[in-house]
Amino acid sequence: MNARDDILGRVRAALGRTERSREAARADVKTAFNAPAAGPRPLFDADLAARFRCEAERMSSTIDEVAALADVPAAVARYLDARALGRRGVVWPSLAGLDWAAAGLAMEARAAGDADLVGVTGCFCAIAETGTLMTCSGPRTPAATSLLPETHVAVVPMSRIVPAMEEAWALARSEIGELPRAVNFISGPSRTGDIEMTIVLGAHGPYRVHLVLVRGE
Repeated sequence: MNARDDILGRVRAALGRTERSREAARADVKTAFNAPAAGPRPLFDADLAARFRCEAERMSSTIDEVAALADVPAAVARYLDARALGRRGVVWPSLAGLDWAAAGLAMEARAAGDADLVGVTGCFCAIAETGTLMTCSGPRTPAATSLLPETHVAVVPMSRIVPAMEEAWALARSEIGELPRAVNFISGPSRTGDIEMTIVLGAHGPYRVHLVLVRGE
């Protein structure tokens, strides 16, 4: 027995813990984790998309809206052309099936590297209360695509907008189960106020965040 086991063994003995009581305590912790007590909550309007749009714009994101997922490539092309940002970029593999070429875009389905200037992603869900995107990393949803490029374009289905952080985590637990390696929350472009309390965008990540809201499938 090493020192750690010795110390923990004494603690368990002092608490009267047995293997049976330890399993019961573990079950109690799991129950409390899966159904946490709700604290005070703000009131939300029925139109979560409108609240999300308002809060996202406050965080310096720009927003477009399309009827269906198939309309996303054309919307991305319009945004890039309006700002002379080129027509090349990387896209989440989960969105590779969209017809990017028909919109005149050269999109590579992979994680972003340091030379990529435009990254197009989806999101796991979006949070109306703060105008925030929640992304969960995986082979088809690499985190780098939203972090490294100067311009981040995110596709946001309106059906995936939830009221607040509590609902976002509850959705993750129900749909994913075991959390992925990285869960990121993105509220507008990267920013810092380190120098004389002056906000500078693009300090540690994208200069621009553009959201394409999708009304249908």
